[in-house]
Amino acid sequence: MKWLTDEMLPVSDGHRLCVRSTGNPDGIPAVFLHGGPGSGVQESQLGVFDLDRFHVIAFDQRGAGLSTPKGGRDGNTTAHLVSDVEAIRDRFGIDRWLVVGGSWGATLALAYATAHPERVRGLVLRAVFLGTRAELERAFLVHLPTFYPALHADWLSMLPKTERARPLDAYWARILDPDPAVHLPAARAWHDTERALSSLVPSATRLDMRAVQATTGPVPSSPYMEAHYFSNDCFLDGDLRDRARALGDIPGLVVQGRFDLLCPPETSHALADAWPGAVVREVEGAGHSMGDKSVFAAVRDALSEIADRL
Repeated sequence: MKWLTDEMLPVSDGHRLCVRSTGNPDGIPAVFLHGGPGSGVQESQLGVFDLDRFHVIAFDQRGAGLSTPKGGRDGNTTAHLVSDVEAIRDRFGIDRWLVVGGSWGATLALAYATAHPERVRGLVLRAVFLGTRAELERAFLVHLPTFYPALHADWLSMLPKTERARPLDAYWARILDPDPAVHLPAARAWHDTERALSSLVPSATRLDMRAVQATTGPVPSSPYMEAHYFSNDCFLDGDLRDRARALGDIPGLVVQGRFDLLCPPETSHALADAWPGAVVREVEGAGHSMGDKSVFAAVRDALSEIADRL
């Protein structure tokens, strides 16, 4: 990836954000919000943009990717991230821009857009997640045992029997436990289970129990940030679907995999019902992952369509 700019931007609470831009500096400004929370920018995902038409600004959110402190959770809430997006917009001298994000990136995109609708020209979202506990319960407590019963049994078996009545809370508490003997296997089991749910055809549908129990690190950072956010209801102020009514006729295109087990179609349609400017584009035979070629192509097409409209 050829970067136009590459800097570490100081924000509040001692955080420094890795902020990069690419594309056409005279093109349509667009901010890309990565998923997770905690996964960081994946350069391959920026391939959805026509770099002749867009000026793309991408940044690693607090504690993620190349931003510092790595994994830092102090001063790390949705309100902080919304403030960071505004700081980046101001840093680039942009009046209004396109906001692009998928999964958790869609959550943050909606939180930002509903807080600052005057700064948003449009949104392109993928796999809408509204940041609610009900969505997480549906993914891990309904879809997981329905579609992958053996994986669900493996996932539950990582917890003592006394903790299995509320497995989400138990996993988040274990992942955030300071003892590596507690948090490392829990983080690995959470990551590998979530990965299976995110793929239409996962590479594994069981946990490698011996490997998970023997985990000594490193493990991906996203389970830790997810546990931080999910155990705090994503630090959201009010229901995002209700807040989306304020977006009115701001144009939005929502790309939705038909068989997404983490963020199913009903969520995207519920959002569109509340937001007059939104249209859902369903992708048949697709799941959650941006790595799915058909999902990738649909997001690319949505960006091209909204660029034509803008």
